[in-house]
Amino acid sequence: MKVRLLLANFAEVRENLLSLMGAGWTLTGPAPAPFAIAALVEVPWEETNRPIKLFFEIFDVDGQPFTVGTPTGDRPFQIGAELSVGRPPDVPPGTTFLSPVAINVQSIQFQPGQQYVVKVSVNGVPMDEVQFRVRPQPQAPERR
Repeated sequence: MKVRLLLANFAEVRENLLSLMGAGWTLTGPAPAPFAIAALVEVPWEETNRPIKLFFEIFDVDGQPFTVGTPTGDRPFQIGAELSVGRPPDVPPGTTFLSPVAINVQSIQFQPGQQYVVKVSVNGVPMDEVQFRVRPQPQAPERR
């Protein structure tokens, strides 16, 4: 199994197609903005018809989990998803299937000037990651 991970401004899955707007960015901020985590999961024939568990996480450059505020306190950014890919009857054995995933995330405040990495694992196995950097906070002009 393979996973291709991308960051985008917006992502949507319709009719098993992944539609992206502003895809492939690696620089954001410093102001919070909504974004999307998009993935194409390549499922080989022998791994169809069974649950596939995806797990998305964000870490800082030092490998520490990125935390977000929740009603119950700060928690690591983690999103789980599950999919199952079936085998249509008219498809020859050995065919590989693509299954798109789109996760739109509300605005998050990342630390200006820092670097982060989004990682995805499938059934507990690390599969892909993409790094991004947050622009530094603009400096206020000096007053004389």
